[in-house]
Amino acid sequence: MASASLLGGAIEADDDSPTPTATSFPRGNIGDAPNTGPRRSEPVVLVPGTAAQAEAGIAGILKASSHPAALFTLYLFRSAAIAVYVLCGLFTDNYVLSITVVVVLLSLDFWNTRNVAGRTLVGLRYWNEVDDEGESAWVFESRDPSQPANPIDAKMFWIALYAYPLGWIALLIVSILKFNISFLPIVLLALVFNLSNVVGFSYADRDAQKRWASAAAGSNIFGGMGGLGGQLVGGLVRGSVGRFFR
Repeated sequence: MASASLLGGAIEADDDSPTPTATSFPRGNIGDAPNTGPRRSEPVVLVPGTAAQAEAGIAGILKASSHPAALFTLYLFRSAAIAVYVLCGLFTDNYVLSITVVVVLLSLDFWNTRNVAGRTLVGLRYWNEVDDEGESAWVFESRDPSQPANPIDAKMFWIALYAYPLGWIALLIVSILKFNISFLPIVLLALVFNLSNVVGFSYADRDAQKRWASAAAGSNIFGGMGGLGGQLVGGLVRGSVGRFFR
């Protein structure tokens, strides 16, 4: 039959049928560079900043200070006085020796704060003078406002000036509650020394700000004057401000 001969032949594929190709999918490693080893994760910086800002503690403060020796001595004497008072009973039972060491440290701290630390760190100094008539008066000196203090020095000075009296007040309360009358005079002496510096430097700072404001007002009023007139006015203003550090 004619139909059988037609079906017996091989069926050839059409020339226009597309050749099947493998579908490409993206792989894990993008790019031509081979993955030769494990990837190293970069450290995450939560608070970015410079290396100087990252430094903290005593070393960083002393490094940023303009007068590290004066700043270190200020905290050394103040901390040593409290430490000896608190810990003297652990090392010796000699009451006279303990009292003597604490009094010496308090005296050194009082003198150093008033004459060295205050003048060097914040540019302030105070003392009391008695004139020929027997009347006493407080004298305050301040640094030229054109030479401002280091912010770190000023901040650490005022912290030490106000924080340590609070520590002595706490020790006074503890001595009263424990009925430790023998060491009570030492705590009172420490408060007298510390509070004297607090009052003195507070008034010195207030006096300096007033005089600087007066000097600034005078310079604004007579700012347009030049030549010899400006020099004379400037000399009068500087004379009204007071004496600066020698």
